[in-house]
Amino acid sequence: MLYHLYEMNHALVAPMRALVNSNRFFLDPSWNPIAQSYAGRVSGAAFELFDRLTKQYAKPTFGIDSIDVPGGTIGVVEEIRASMPFCELLHFKRDFKASSGRRKADPTVLVVAPMSGHYATLLRGTVRALIPDHNVYITDWRDARSVPLSAGRFDLDDYIDYVMSFIRELGDDVHVIGVCQPGPAVVAATALMAQANDPRVPSSVTLIGSPIDTRMSPTQPNELAMSKSLEWFESNVIMHVPFPNAGCMRRVYPGFLQLTGFMTMNLDRHMSAHQKLFSDLIVGDGESADGHRRFYDEYLSVMDLPAEYYLQTIDVVFQQHALPEGRMRHRGHKVDTRAITDTALLTIEGELDDISGIGQTQAAHELFCNVPDNKRADYVQAGAGHYGVFNGSRWRAEIAPRIKDFIQSNRR
Repeated sequence: MLYHLYEMNHALVAPMRALVNSNRFFLDPSWNPIAQSYAGRVSGAAFELFDRLTKQYAKPTFGIDSIDVPGGTIGVVEEIRASMPFCELLHFKRDFKASSGRRKADPTVLVVAPMSGHYATLLRGTVRALIPDHNVYITDWRDARSVPLSAGRFDLDDYIDYVMSFIRELGDDVHVIGVCQPGPAVVAATALMAQANDPRVPSSVTLIGSPIDTRMSPTQPNELAMSKSLEWFESNVIMHVPFPNAGCMRRVYPGFLQLTGFMTMNLDRHMSAHQKLFSDLIVGDGESADGHRRFYDEYLSVMDLPAEYYLQTIDVVFQQHALPEGRMRHRGHKVDTRAITDTALLTIEGELDDISGIGQTQAAHELFCNVPDNKRADYVQAGAGHYGVFNGSRWRAEIAPRIKDFIQSNRR
């Protein structure tokens, strides 16, 4: 019922949004001199703020058309390498034709994006920093509200199957980067492939801010997961997709609920950011306003998660701690991480991470216990929060170069 009310509220406010946007058109400074007056700037700022606070944000695009490299610029074309009901495997194909002397045999990297409310485009900065020196692929998870019931269910076991399928699709020397939530699934996929003596087991695994063992430095989301029963989550946050969405009647954890949870964790900061946008629009600080738009266009664009996947993740990863305790199973078979012997491991954590606390990602080293010490490394980024370990200046200057060196030193 809450999901239906949410959709109905958006429908009810649509006429008001149309009126506001018509007024915004009237106050276009390119032709209306009134827009440059103080009253015009205040009105325009109020109209834009209303529009941004009431609209539903569409899925963003990666928008990576070219990359600057030493000696010039190379073009980038986004193409679909594989398509499955709940995910597409995207390839950022580089065009070296116009760049003479560039190497073609860069390592293949599979970035496993979180399926946790935001789209894979949240990792745009991650991908952009990797493209110059790697052949980059990423998992682009679909919004569950757009997947029809005929596609079947999707749970954590399916997620692991998808990861293994994509690794096998990419060849014999694949380096996997799991950002945040997919860490346990990436470890499980690697272990299962090693148990099966699969020759395409990843050459290296890099885990960034991942909840491998949430008992270490528990954060507010970890404590919430432990404070409620699985039945509580199923009763209170699982809803049916309303008509007329393609996934009508699919059971999901709605993206707007997860976004609400994230925003209330730092509500003062988000309120201040929107107050600052209002002020910037009045004084004409276009650069600051554009920065706000870019960030919140991404942050406020959310997707629904399949109910089976969400509930199984809460149960297995956050409540049972099945992976670090050696009790995790995949389709009835035990996930034995001791079988991993030849996959290098790099763990990255942020000093100020309030989603995956210090030690949660480092716990993966206990699971890679049969991997030699010289093939394992850990790095904690000083001053970085959760977002800062895969986006932003610290990511580009400190973390991405370390990942590059680690991958290069562990190629097959």
